[in-house]
Amino acid sequence: MVLCLQTVKACLVYSFQHLMQSGLAGRRRCLQPKKMILERYLQREILEKLIWIIGLLVLILTSHRFVDYLEDAAAGHLPGGLLLGVLGAKMLAVVPRLLPVAVFLAVILALTRLSGDREIIIMRVAGLGVGFMLWSVFKLSLAYAVLVAIMAFIISPWAENEVQLLRIRAQQESDVTGIAPGRFKEFSNGDRVVYVRELAADGQLMMGVFLQVREGDRIGLLTSDSAGFDFEERSGSRYIVFANGHRYIAPIGSQEYQITSYRRYAQLIVQGGSGNLAAGLEGMPTLDLVHSDRPEYSGELQWRLAYVIASILLPLLAVIITRYSFGTNRYLALLVAILVYFIYSNLLSISRTLVIRELLPAWIGLWWAHIGLAMLILALYRSQQSAFGNGRPPASDVVDDRR
Repeated sequence: MVLCLQTVKACLVYSFQHLMQSGLAGRRRCLQPKKMILERYLQREILEKLIWIIGLLVLILTSHRFVDYLEDAAAGHLPGGLLLGVLGAKMLAVVPRLLPVAVFLAVILALTRLSGDREIIIMRVAGLGVGFMLWSVFKLSLAYAVLVAIMAFIISPWAENEVQLLRIRAQQESDVTGIAPGRFKEFSNGDRVVYVRELAADGQLMMGVFLQVREGDRIGLLTSDSAGFDFEERSGSRYIVFANGHRYIAPIGSQEYQITSYRRYAQLIVQGGSGNLAAGLEGMPTLDLVHSDRPEYSGELQWRLAYVIASILLPLLAVIITRYSFGTNRYLALLVAILVYFIYSNLLSISRTLVIRELLPAWIGLWWAHIGLAMLILALYRSQQSAFGNGRPPASDVVDDRR
């Protein structure tokens, strides 16, 4: 009799454990499709915001660049036929700078909207907390980072190089714009004045050239049988190259001239800017940067890689920031996030400049800024996990029934 009772008890215990395991397994199987649905819903919400933000940022930047190029065209520095080509290439070159901040803002706006509609609370009640959101955003960020890498490593350098080539062509065309036989043409705010007797059909070769140059308290005069323009790509400086002529130099007001005869003489007419080194680096192919150990090349390579890393770290930071409460103003999280982004972006820019100027070792480079942001994300995440472990809900999940 006792043996029968023990057997029945064992059967009941086994049946209960089997039912419990089957119920938990069924619950997990039931939760898994819902989890995938909510993950796709969250990612779709972010992508919708992302498309609008990228479109808005591109529109603003395009309008600003277009106005600048119109001014250059009006001043004769950029031929009208090259305006749209330069604008399109420049936009492709600068798009990688917009992509990290675009996904950062998209995640913040999407989660802020979900939090305002209490959908974040529903996800948490369903057992999907901050870890679920981090993982969902991380997977989306990885796919997005691939697109950023293609833009930063391939398309953007090619577009920047096209911009430089178009600008060289524009400089060559603008050099002869306004130059006509029998007329004077001023350069460098009037410090250089050119007179041409004849102009070739291609507009590049000038005959019977006269040039006046003012340098401090001295004045110089050059005469030449023929001359043409030359453009130095690296420095951005522009020259007139004379052939077979004479050069006269004397202090202003003096009649004591120094006369020199020459076969070939180059005279600077427009000094190149100081930013041409960075512009040249931005147009270099990525493989050339990888195969070089020069500090400026390393700085440019890390700068391009920073777009990719930022496209992964910033969305994770956005998830963490939106989990904190900022009082009744739920969009205050956006202001805090923008402040953090500007600090991070400025640190990257300063580090790049220091590496290019060899004031910061390349092995430190921009990495310390990325590591600092990653440590900030980890510290904020652990502080939230510690708060959850003490039984306190996340501040952003507290329902305010006064609304």
